[in-house]
Amino acid sequence: MDNNALSLTELNNNIKKAVKSAFKTSYWIVAEISEININRTGHCYIELIEKDELSEKITAKSRATIWAYTFRMIKPYFETSTGRELSAGLKIMVNVSVEFHEIYGMSLNIIDIEPTYTIGDLAKKRLEIINRLEEEGVIAMNKELEIPVVAQKIAVISSDTAAGYGDFVNQLENNNNGYKFYYKLFPALMQGDKAEESIINALDKIYKYEDFFDVVVVIRGGGSKSDLSCFDNYWLAYNITQFPLPIISGIGHERDDTIVDTVANVKVKTPTAAAEFLISRIESFDEYLFGLQSDFVNNVSDFINEKISELDYLKYTFTPLVKQLIQSNSNNLLLYTNKLKNSINNYFQNQETALKQNTTDIHYKMDNLISDKEHNISFLMNRVKNIVSKRLLSEEQKLEIFQNTVEHSDPVHILKKGYSITYKDGELIKSARELSNQDVITTKFYKGQAKSKITELKK
Repeated sequence: MDNNALSLTELNNNIKKAVKSAFKTSYWIVAEISEININRTGHCYIELIEKDELSEKITAKSRATIWAYTFRMIKPYFETSTGRELSAGLKIMVNVSVEFHEIYGMSLNIIDIEPTYTIGDLAKKRLEIINRLEEEGVIAMNKELEIPVVAQKIAVISSDTAAGYGDFVNQLENNNNGYKFYYKLFPALMQGDKAEESIINALDKIYKYEDFFDVVVVIRGGGSKSDLSCFDNYWLAYNITQFPLPIISGIGHERDDTIVDTVANVKVKTPTAAAEFLISRIESFDEYLFGLQSDFVNNVSDFINEKISELDYLKYTFTPLVKQLIQSNSNNLLLYTNKLKNSINNYFQNQETALKQNTTDIHYKMDNLISDKEHNISFLMNRVKNIVSKRLLSEEQKLEIFQNTVEHSDPVHILKKGYSITYKDGELIKSARELSNQDVITTKFYKGQAKSKITELKK
């Protein structure tokens, strides 16, 4: 047994002195935060690591401490400069002193931090994610999906307690036109380390009902820039690019776009704006249908009026034409008769003897000829009458069909179904925004009308 053996305390004291002697100054180092904890006294305890860039294996690890009085200055300075909280996964550049404690062993004491390094690293990571999505050819895939003109079945990803979700629902349910929407909340965490996994899980649940929903809306209320860091994640962005339904991003920030905003089909600034986007699409479609209805009624009316005019024209012009045809044939018959009489007279004068011998035959032939001509005239008159009758009957049937179409498109027909029309000063009112309190309006019903004064107006 060696009586000169050192105690553990003595050995650790020697190590402490050696460390203090070897590391007399502080050093700037770059490392990634693996774990971070803040105790009730305000001290911050961090585990720093370094990874191999290719294999992602940990090549170095060390404990670090930020004492409470230093942490109270470093924390707000870092978060104000970067817009991010000190959290696991961040790369930081810190000024440290090397310390060795007899009981707790070696650790690094963080004295200062350089936020510009982290800002650069975050920007670099964000650009790397965007470039990776572009290289994989998926960054615009969700944007290529077509949002239905009337999107009324909406899957919502948000926190059920978020103010933004309440704003979104209120805007949908209280739209000025009374449009009906079906929306289903798929709850998820909208900030923090677990937000990515939570939102992806919500997307997986919606995927089971892809044939039912029209769109997916991802919303949250406002928050600091650091609260939005979870939306700059590759796997969350990748899942959105691959999703079979159009995704609307309404995360609730005014200045900076996240990667989720970049890959979403549509990006709006707030949850309320997301609701307004869906409402406005239906309003546009509604106006389009109203325009089609007006055009149809006007075109049918013009067509009917044109056919009525044509029918009147035919009615007033056809009768003289028939009379003219009959008169023409009668004149021709008279002409033929006169010619025949002249021929007979000439024949009688030139061959009086022969005519006397054949008088009976000549009169018989003449009677037959006249009878044939009269029969032809009668046939022509009957044929003309049949053609005119059929044409008039066809035009009357078309006119009746056009009149029935107009009657069904007439606003009076619509009023019979229980609808009403509102006027102010003789002008048709389409929206409550055109009215003000104390305005006098006229409501027209199928039978009768009523005047009323507005005492309370919700626009």
